[in-house]
This record gives sequence, C-alpha cells and structure tokens, in this order.
Amino acid sequence: MSFKKIQLSELKINPFDAIGKGWMLLTGGNINEGWNTMTASWGQLGVLWNKNVLTAYIRPNRYTYEFVEKGESFTASFLGEQYRDALKFCGANSGRDCDKAKETGITPADFDGCVGFEEADMVLVCRKLYSYEMEEQGFLTDDGIPARFFSTDPYHKAYIAEITAVYVKE
Repeated sequence: MSFKKIQLSELKINPFDAIGKGWMLLTGGNINEGWNTMTASWGQLGVLWNKNVLTAYIRPNRYTYEFVEKGESFTASFLGEQYRDALKFCGANSGRDCDKAKETGITPADFDGCVGFEEADMVLVCRKLYSYEMEEQGFLTDDGIPARFFSTDPYHKAYIAEITAVYVKE
C-alpha cells in the first residue's frame, strides 16, 4: 500500500464529481473484527461546527449500516473509473451474501483502525459526530422525492462525521 497522509487543505477535488459521478465506498468496521462496504453516490463535504465534515447517508437495511453504527469512525474510499464495475457490484450486492473484496478484487487495508482500499486514489477517515434519521415529514417541497426515492426502501440515516485524515495514492 503506497499512500501518503496529506492535510485536508491540500485536497483538490470537486465533491459533485467525486461523490455524484465517481461514487465512493463507505466502509464500517475494521480488519480484525469484520467490516462491510457499500457504494454511495449521495453525500456532502463541507464545514460544520468549525470542523471539516463528510455527511454520509445509509439506509438501515444495508449491511454496512450495522458496522457504521457500531464504530466510532468509518471511511470513504474514492476509486478511479477503472473500478466502476467493482463499485457497481458493491452497490448491488450485500456483504451478508458474498465477500465483496473477493468478488471484485479490491483489497481491504487498515487506515487508522478503519478499513479502506488499496486500489483507492483517496481515502477519508471520518469520525462520527452526529446522526439523524430522515423522515417524510422533513421534506419542505412537494416535488416527489419521497415517492421517488423511498417508496420501497426505508429512509436513510445521516451521519455527519469529522474528516480526521486524508490519504492519497503516492
């Protein structure tokens, strides 16, 4: 694994492209006690409470939810376009039913006690600060979002997490 730890101020990414178009792997757990990862294309990077944060959204029926709930921290791993099929697989299949690393060829690695992936271009280590459950009553507009995104799946739980470390491929 050839990564270097950088300061967040050195980060040069467009979050709309990195998350919305490139996608990320959200991973909870650790190498020794077990972990799971899932693909996410929703999330935010920003500043809240004078901290640099990532907000991640995970449905409670996802296997990764159990690992993120249990731990203090989780990672967001950003992989290049050559790993699009792996990202698709990790978003469409449950770690309850398969070994995602084995099926996709991605390699779990330890990042400050959390699992990220050797194939990533960048790994953010994120310490949970606050969480809340989304609900239909919270929508302020009538543009069909609940029906479109939550008709068959439960509402997400949001995790606002401080970015405690940034690792980039050397």
